[in-house]
Amino acid sequence: MAGGAIHSFKDLEVWKMAMSLAADSYQLTRQLPKEEVYGLTSQVRRAAVSIPANIAEGHGRENTGSFIQFLRIAQGSTKELETLLLLTRDVGLLQQEAIDPLLTKIERIGKMLRSLIRSLQKTQAP
Repeated sequence: MAGGAIHSFKDLEVWKMAMSLAADSYQLTRQLPKEEVYGLTSQVRRAAVSIPANIAEGHGRENTGSFIQFLRIAQGSTKELETLLLLTRDVGLLQQEAIDPLLTKIERIGKMLRSLIRSLQKTQAP
C-alpha cells in the first residue's frame, strides 16, 4: 500500500507478490514428472509457500525484531527456491524459458524484502 497504513500482512506488496510466486510455483511443478512428486515438486512448493507464510507470521508477531527475523527467513526461502528452480533446469526437467518468469519474481521479492528489512531496522530503537 503506497503511502497507506499497514493494518495486515495482506496489505504488504511483498506478501502479495510472494503469494503470486507460490501460485506460479504450483502451476510450474505440475509440469514435472510424477516420480518427482516427493522430490523436487515437493521441495519447490514448500520453499515457495514458505516465503509468504514467513512474511505473514512475522507480521503477526507484532514485534519489529521478530518481524525482521521472519523476513530474513523468507529471504532464505527465496534463495532456496531459486536454487531448486535452477536445479530443475540443470537436470533437464524444465526449460530456462519456463523458470525465467519465476526467477524474475524471486529477484524482485528479494529486493523488496531487503528494503523492508532496512526500513524496519531504522525504526528500531538503538
